[in-house]
Formats: sequence, C-alpha cells, structure tokens
Amino acid sequence: MRKALSKLYHIPFWLAYHYLWWVVAMGNPFKAAQSILFSPYAIKFAFYVILQAAAVYFNLYFLMPRFLEKDPLKEYVGYLSLLLVGTALAIVSGYYVSAMVTNMSVEALFGHETNCFFFFFGQAMPSTLASMTLAMSIKLAKNWIQAERRKQLLEKEKLETELRFLKYQFNPHFLFNSINSIFFLIHKNPDVASASLAKFSELLRHQLYECNDELVPLASEINYIRNFIALEKLRQNSNVTVTVDINKPFSGNAAIAPFVLMTFVENAFKHVSKDNDRANTLDIELKTVNDQLEFRVVNTMTSFKSGEPVHYGGIGLKNVQRRLDLLYPGQYGLDIRNDGEIFEVKLSLKIGQVAEHAALPDQSASMVTG
Repeated sequence: MRKALSKLYHIPFWLAYHYLWWVVAMGNPFKAAQSILFSPYAIKFAFYVILQAAAVYFNLYFLMPRFLEKDPLKEYVGYLSLLLVGTALAIVSGYYVSAMVTNMSVEALFGHETNCFFFFFGQAMPSTLASMTLAMSIKLAKNWIQAERRKQLLEKEKLETELRFLKYQFNPHFLFNSINSIFFLIHKNPDVASASLAKFSELLRHQLYECNDELVPLASEINYIRNFIALEKLRQNSNVTVTVDINKPFSGNAAIAPFVLMTFVENAFKHVSKDNDRANTLDIELKTVNDQLEFRVVNTMTSFKSGEPVHYGGIGLKNVQRRLDLLYPGQYGLDIRNDGEIFEVKLSLKIGQVAEHAALPDQSASMVTG
C-alpha cells in the first residue's frame, strides 16, 4: 500500500483518462468538461477516478507481486475478481451520493426509471475492468522492458568480467608464488607438495572450465575456495591464523554466480595483518538456511593501512556491488565494516538451483589452521 500511496501523482493521468471517456460518450469535449466541473455528475466522476486508481494500485503492488507468479493462478484470479466487483459496487454508491447531495432521486438525476442499480453496475464494471487491463498492460510491458535491459547489461557485464577475472582474479603473483612454494616443498615435504599440486590443478580447472555458466554449483565454488585457501596458507606467515567454518548440509543442487564469494576471500588474504605484537586472524564463515546463503569474512588489518582504498580482486568495490545488482536484483544484502583494525564483510543472498552438479570432495565442514 505504501507504493500505491507514493503514486498519487498519477492522479492527473487518471483524470485525463476518464475525461477522454466522457468526451467519447458525449461527443463534445467542452460539454464533457462542463458536465464534470459544473454539475452533480462531478461526484460520480470523482468516485470513478479515485476508486479505480486505488483498485489499480492495490492490484499492481499487492495482488500481483504476492499471487500472480504463484501456481496455480486461481488464487490471484479469485482475489482480482473480488477486487473488480467490490470496486464496481463502490463506484455505484457514487451515483446515490450524487442524488443525495442534490436532493434528487437517482431516477430523475440519471434519467432511468427502473433497475437503476443494475444499469449503474453495468457501467461501472466494464469501466473498472478497462482501467485494470490498461494498468496491467503498462506494468507488464514496463517489467518486460526492464528485464530485457537487465539481460543485455548482464551479457555485457559477463564479457567484461570474464576478461577482468582472467587478468585479476588469478593474478600472476598468486600463480608464481604458488608454483614457487610447491617447488620448494618438493624436496622438503614431497607429500605436502603433491597434495598442493593437486589443489593447484583443481583451482586451474575450475577457473578455466567450470565457471563459464551464469550459475555454478555451490559445492564446486566452496571447493574452489578451500583449494585457494590451502595454497594461500603456504605463503602466509606462521603468525596468521586462518579459520574456515562451513556449516553443512546445504542443498545438493544449490547454485551461485561464480566468484561472488571468492572476491571477498582474496581481498581478506591480501589485506590481513602480519604484525608480530598481536594476533593476526582471518575468519571465513558460510551457512545456508533454506534458499538463503549467509557469508562472513573478517580479517585483522594493520592500522596504518586503514586509509588505503580497498579493492576486491582488482576490479573495485563498485564493480562487485554492480555485479551483485545485476545478478541478484533485490535478492542480496551486503554490509562492509572497516574500522582500521578489523575489516568485516557480511553478504546474504538468495541462492539459485542447478539440475546437475559436480560433487564436493569429502572434506570436514570446519577446519582451523595456524
């Protein structure tokens, strides 16, 4: 109803709309204007304008969002029918109010001797149906245009982000450092080196082959994050404690846009403090409740870095939020807190579904490493 009230500036449109109908009915625009402004019919005209506008906005901003997309549609059709009949009956009362104000009988005022009620209803009902149909047509056309524009923006954004992610998300520093770390481990600890090389291979495979769709399995994306964390740990100082807490189970066919979570994880590793006089921590939490994903990343920061601009995977905070706006319009919440010592990101979004997915390797739901 708040949205309906915010559209009161549309009243001039409805005044013009009903005035045109009166012009068509009377065949003379001056006579129609005179009839509306300087006769008892002004009350009836006001009933048509106000009640039909109220009914239209109630349908557009309450019934349609709540019931139209549901299956089956009979519930929406039922409520819409009640709204149409109720509005028409309320408009009919305007005829009787006009007669009461002028101290005339409805028969004398409107020129009908019998069955006045049914005659009035026969005028109000088609008029209300026409107004409702017009408004719904405009609304649906507007929604379709917006959906097409968003689809075009997504296609454009997809092409741009594919290049950005290849350049930034898997940046050369990470590649070279990971390879060097694995190289030194080959002689020092061959088993760890072998496991790290396998994770590195999985990371490359996901990056190059598994993330080309609009949605990827959530399990696959989590596995990608785990492999990334395992390789990053090889490069971190021993005084950085990394905690990962992923609460299972989540739906097997749960899906998410690729790298939405990864950008925040990479940023946390990039900016985590490495001070010797305090604890340096990086905490990653993920859980799902029904179709809602809750993601939280917290890392300590070195205080003198607090004034530096924060970048996410090289593409910037604005671009990350832009991507979320395009992929999850009205379906996500992002809260970022930076007090100079702690950097915290909280992301909640509605996860999608995929029919087929790659299974996540059997790993513990929670791990703590130092």
